[in-house]
Amino acid sequence: MIVSPSFCAMMARYNMWQNASLVTAADQLNEGARVADRGAFFGSIMGTFSHLLWADTIWMSRFDGWDAPVGGIPGSAALHPDWTAFKSTRTRADRRILGWADRLDTDDLEGELSWHSGALGRDVSRPYAMCIAHFFNHQTHHRGQIHAMLTAAGAGPGDTDLFVMPEDIGF
Repeated sequence: MIVSPSFCAMMARYNMWQNASLVTAADQLNEGARVADRGAFFGSIMGTFSHLLWADTIWMSRFDGWDAPVGGIPGSAALHPDWTAFKSTRTRADRRILGWADRLDTDDLEGELSWHSGALGRDVSRPYAMCIAHFFNHQTHHRGQIHAMLTAAGAGPGDTDLFVMPEDIGF
């Protein structure tokens, strides 16, 4: 598996750009539209945003020593119910993820990561690089769900193609 420091930095910038785009689109909706159950795995636009921030935080607790979020996957959709507070927390998290990615070197991507997986109910060890690939893939997966829900609600997010990402994201 090829996961490099430059790939991580690029994906952290992409994460920041895409989250900002989705939040801007969601700002066009009222609270009721953001929390309406839309049949997604985490129910609503807000629930999926909340789960994604919870997941980013749990992974960063493993990668970079962040405080782990409270609760597990089942409660993750309700962890960030206040839209204004969520936006601020999301922005701070994205900046921290970018800072972590920008500090990585090749040696940081070697070896195994071991943790207790609440989802599996057991201890797990996996290659560190694979865990990072999963982290960025998980973000993209749930942002795709949010994008679809926002589009269906009439709030169109911007471009999602990596090759059109502005050069100055994160600077």
